[in-house]
Order: sequence, then structure tokens, then C-alpha cells
Amino acid sequence: MKPLTFMIAAAILLHAQSETPVPIIKTSYHTPVFKNEYITFLNVYVPPGRNTGYHTHSGDGVSMNIEEADMTNQDFGTPKPGPARHSARGVVNYADFRKQSRSHRASNVGSTPFHNVSFIFTSSETGRFTPSSRTGAAGYTQVLDNDRVRGWRLVLEPGQSAGSITQMAPGIRIAVEGGELIESVPGVADRAMNPHLGDFLWQDPGTTRVVKNIGKTRLELLEFELK
Repeated sequence: MKPLTFMIAAAILLHAQSETPVPIIKTSYHTPVFKNEYITFLNVYVPPGRNTGYHTHSGDGVSMNIEEADMTNQDFGTPKPGPARHSARGVVNYADFRKQSRSHRASNVGSTPFHNVSFIFTSSETGRFTPSSRTGAAGYTQVLDNDRVRGWRLVLEPGQSAGSITQMAPGIRIAVEGGELIESVPGVADRAMNPHLGDFLWQDPGTTRVVKNIGKTRLELLEFELK
């Protein structure tokens, strides 16, 4: 490596290392929008050409891409980011950093905003709840199941109804493709909703419900129950 090139690379690395990573809930473009005794919910929105700054993941949680984008990631202390990756819409990921934390920054190198939502567990305790199975319930496809959480994707075309399910554990619903729906719960009046892209709803256990798409567009929801 030529002396000048080496000096530039060393300066870049020194500058990167001078940026102290902050906790994920404090970093740029990560907005905590909901918190209870179980989770902290983050809305992550990184415009094109921006980056999150260095931040540290030290817990475990689930994330979902809501809008597609091209992103790079650079681990703290490394001289350059890795190759750009395309974040596909609707993909669900579980990550666990409880045993080994990770500090990095993410940069939007594409032309579209990076929009991701995630929830981070506030406790490491497991086995508190037993979620429903939803096996055979029309419209539901299981997308995640581990010792922390179970999740399903619900896709309904206009006029379609999901099968009846009973939620057995506390959890959350997230809209990947919004639209109009009616939620029917025995013994109470039907409830119409109009969730938009990335909207979420905390759901307590013990409810039996049927969801129907009453809109004119495809409806896609992700639902999770904690363990």
C-alpha cells in the first residue's frame, strides 16, 4: 500500500473508531414508538444517502422489512463496509445478541428509503407463555418459531376472511400491506380498522377473532405471540 493511501485509510479508521457506539434505541433514524413490560418497538426509517451512525445491539428481537432498499453494514473498528444488500420487503428476521453484542452502522446506498420495524425483548426470561398454533386456520402461514416468539403471515385478498383463531399469548400485529379490515370478536360489535404501511397494534391474550379484508387491495399482516 502506498504511503498516502495508507494514511487516508488509517485516518478513516481512526475517525470511525472515535465515534462511540450508542445503544440501538438511541441511534439515528431509530424511533422508539411503543414500550411495555415485554418489548420496545422501533420504527426504523433511513432516507437514501443517510446512515444510522454506530450503534450496539445487545439484546434479542424480531425485525421486518416494510420497504425495499439497498443497504451496507460496517462493523465498528473495520476500515470499510461490506457489500450492499437488497432488503426484500416483508422478510422477517430474529437476531440474538445477548451472548455477544454487535456494534455497527448501516448506510442506505440506494434510491429508496430503508423502512424497517422491529421489537426488542425487554426481558431474557422464556417460557412465560404458550402461543396458539393456528394450524389449519385459513390465511395464516407460520414464518417464525423459536423459544422466544412464534409468528405468522396473514394474506387476504379483497373479500377474503381468515380462519378463526384464539390468541393465547400477548403479541403484536404489524401491517406490511395496509388496507381496510373488519375484526370480529364473539360477543362484541365488529371493529373496522384501516392500518397503513408499518402500523402496529399490541394484542392481549385470550381473544378469539376473525379478520376479513373489506377493502379493494391486498392485505398483508404479520402477527406474533410471545413465549
